[in-house]
Amino acid sequence: MSENDDRQTERPSRKPSWLRVRAPAGESYRWLKELMRSQRLHTVCEEANCPNIGECWGRRTATFLILGDTCTRNCRFCNIATGRPGPLDPDEAAHVAEAVRTMDLKHAVITSVDRDDLPDGGASVFAAVIRGIRELQPGCTIEVLIPDFRARIEPLKVVMDERPDILNHNIETAPRLFRTAQPQCKYEWSMSVLRNARQLWPEGLTKSGLMVGLGETMDEVISTMHDLREVDVDILTIGQYLQPTLEHLPIVRYYTPEEFEELAKTGIEMGFRWVESGPLVRSSYMADAQARALAPR
Repeated sequence: MSENDDRQTERPSRKPSWLRVRAPAGESYRWLKELMRSQRLHTVCEEANCPNIGECWGRRTATFLILGDTCTRNCRFCNIATGRPGPLDPDEAAHVAEAVRTMDLKHAVITSVDRDDLPDGGASVFAAVIRGIRELQPGCTIEVLIPDFRARIEPLKVVMDERPDILNHNIETAPRLFRTAQPQCKYEWSMSVLRNARQLWPEGLTKSGLMVGLGETMDEVISTMHDLREVDVDILTIGQYLQPTLEHLPIVRYYTPEEFEELAKTGIEMGFRWVESGPLVRSSYMADAQARALAPR
C-alpha cells in the first residue's frame, strides 16, 4: 500500500490553511445577488455553498441552477435540498436569458437539480435556455452541466441538438464509492452520458469533474481519470470534497496543493485538453477561460 493509501484512512481534525476563504462581499456580489432574486433565479453557487462564490460573483460570473431548487435524488455529498419538486416555471428560460444579457456574459454555465419526476428529466428546459441565451446574447458561449438522464439517449439528444459549446457531466467519485456517495445513480449511467454526448456531436467539447477526499486511493483517482479519457472527455476538474453538514459524508482526508498539481500534470499527460485541479476547484471554476482557450474540435 502506498503512502497515499495509508493517509486516506485517517480522519482529519481541522481544515488546513489552504482551504480558508474570505466571506463573499463587494459591490458586484451584492448587485448579482439582487439580480438573481429579482429574476426569481437560483444559482448552484448559493445552493451548494460554493467556496468560490465571492471570487466568481465578484467578476460577474455565475452558474445558473434551473428546474427549481429541490432535487429528486439524495446524494450524500450535496447540500441542495431533496424532496418533491414544485411545478416548473414556464418563464424560467426567459428569466435566465435576460439575466445573462443584463450581466453581459461572454460565457454562461447552466446546471440543474435532478428531475426524475419529469418525462424528459428536464432536457427540454435546458434546450429552451440555450435557445433563449443565444437569442438575447449572441456570441455568448454556453456550458451545460447536465444530470445523467438515467442514461437515456432521447433526453440527451434534445440537449445536444442545441449544440452547447461544452457538455459537462460530473463523474464525482471512483466506482468503489459511487453508490455510497450517489445511492440513486450508477457509474455506468454517467459514463454513458459522456460517451453518447461525444457520439451525438463529435465537434463539441465534453467535460467532467471529480471530488477527492471521500476515502478513495490515489490509484482509484487515476483509474477514474483513465475511464474518462476512454470516452474522450476533453476537460477535467478536480477539487477537494468539503462536508456541507454533519449529516453528509465525512471527509476522510485533505489533499495537499502539491497533490492537486501532480494530478493536473498526470491528466495533461493522459491527453485531457484542460485540467483544473486544486483544493477549491469546483466544476464551473474558470469555465469561461476554458471556453475561450479551447477551439472547436
